[in-house]
Amino acid sequence: MNIPNNLKYTKEHEWIRVEGDVVVVGVSDFAQGELGDVVFLEIETEGESLDQGETFGTIEAVKTVSDLYMPVSGEVTEVNPALEDNPELVNSDPFGEGWMIKIRMSDPSQVDGLMSPEAYGELIG
Repeated sequence: MNIPNNLKYTKEHEWIRVEGDVVVVGVSDFAQGELGDVVFLEIETEGESLDQGETFGTIEAVKTVSDLYMPVSGEVTEVNPALEDNPELVNSDPFGEGWMIKIRMSDPSQVDGLMSPEAYGELIG
């Protein structure tokens, strides 16, 4: 199981990479494996400000449809345009080209409350 050390994680299986006051968000390798083949993403929150824990979109796989949750509060500044035509990037490169959104954080201290790679590894067993 791939759990990069330079990221933070949520119990809902999102990851974040901090880039100044912006975070890049995606779903973990564990999550994409549990979902199966991703066929569609619905993320229509670009330009919206949302609170930590609110839904920013949905991910549809062959097996199921799941909500995607904001790991931190802030404004969704960008949605990955590559996912519109290639949602399978979430499966093939969940920590790279399969990123989903970028958020301009309204409260950077929330990052401290997210899970470390070690804690996330314990969560998923």
